[in-house]
Amino acid sequence: QVQLVESGGGLVQAGGSLRLSCTASGLTFSSYTLGWFRQAPGKVREFVVSINWSGGRTYYADSVKDRFAISRDNAKNTVYLQMNSLKPEDTAVYYCATTRYLGVTNTENKYSYWGQGTQVTVSS
Repeated sequence: QVQLVESGGGLVQAGGSLRLSCTASGLTFSSYTLGWFRQAPGKVREFVVSINWSGGRTYYADSVKDRFAISRDNAKNTVYLQMNSLKPEDTAVYYCATTRYLGVTNTENKYSYWGQGTQVTVSS
């Protein structure tokens, strides 16, 4: 059974930083592309960033480029999302997801497994 568990969310002031983690089990982690998505209250879920199996390729949404950084540790079955210079508009539930798609992708329906999400709240 595949499980993805996110952690690291919380409340932070604008301009602050948080690091999210997502640890996977029940799959060959190094074979999967990972992605982060987020959903703000009253809005549709949106793509944040994707990283390929090796970590050698990444793809960021324009809204987070230069502020967020994704990385992965295949030995620990974990992907990280370092979020800097946070803004109130970054407030959302953040989800990690996996796909067997080769490469990086922002297409939500290509992702097969999803975590339960972690809340990030940025106060102004």
